[in-house]
Amino acid sequence: MAIRLVVLGTSCSNPTVERNLTAVALQFDGNWFLFDCPEGTQRQMMKSGVSYMRVHSIFLSHFHADHVLGLPGLVATMAMHGRDAPLNVFGPKGVKEEIKKVLGLALMKCNFEVRVKECGRGKALEGEKFTVSGVPLKHGVPCIGWVFKEKDKEGTFQREKALKLGIPEGPLWSRLQHGKEVTANGKAFKPEQVMDYSKGREGKKISIVLDTLPSDSYFDAIEKSDVLVHEAAFLDKHISRAKETKHSTAKQAAWVAAQTKAKKLILVHISPRYKKNSEVENEARQEFGEVSVPEDLAVFDV
Repeated sequence: MAIRLVVLGTSCSNPTVERNLTAVALQFDGNWFLFDCPEGTQRQMMKSGVSYMRVHSIFLSHFHADHVLGLPGLVATMAMHGRDAPLNVFGPKGVKEEIKKVLGLALMKCNFEVRVKECGRGKALEGEKFTVSGVPLKHGVPCIGWVFKEKDKEGTFQREKALKLGIPEGPLWSRLQHGKEVTANGKAFKPEQVMDYSKGREGKKISIVLDTLPSDSYFDAIEKSDVLVHEAAFLDKHISRAKETKHSTAKQAAWVAAQTKAKKLILVHISPRYKKNSEVENEARQEFGEVSVPEDLAVFDV
């Protein structure tokens, strides 16, 4: 199943004429998942065709202003347009109290449920076809990276074989597809009798790592990402500033991609001091070849 990434913004600390603050939207199976929500996010969503009414969940990395101040306006817009579906919001410890404060800024009664959950390391959300897990990062405040994983496809269920064997359509088919033996008409059947495992495939993996010192503490969680979205606030010539503010350089982010065997690296959260994406990209390519430093509203199909 196709996964689409829309880079809604690429700047850190403050927006510029060319860049909004960093946020990423991910589309999967008809729903949108939003990673961070700084000021200006909903306008970027409108410009890029990301439907705020179809946002299933919002994942916040931490509570610095350049990552969350777009949330009250976005929720207010959802309410004004009659949203009634629940909205999930995930974040690090303290997110419930912080969301209460942030939503109070909207000065509107919310006519839909906002479900807030604190997360650390491990699974935060699971759907029929995907999971989203958190991993702690190294920043000045509690900060979470997120891993979106499409579930593996075990194989193709062969309907004709099941019918020929006399297995009636219904719950038994589902059990076989999930690897369980079943009994029908007094006979036992194994999954391999009706499954073509040669057509199985591994699900896609998207890792989103914002605001962190590079650290092997999150390497295992993001290993072998099809796409790694990683912050690159600074160039190596400003590495002392990166260490002071607990951020990564472009070269460090590329080293992380190489160490974790990512297939593609997308660099975001770029300091406004750097005017050319090429200088960020050129530095990253010293460590990793498949790298992109996108413009705002760039789209990547995975």
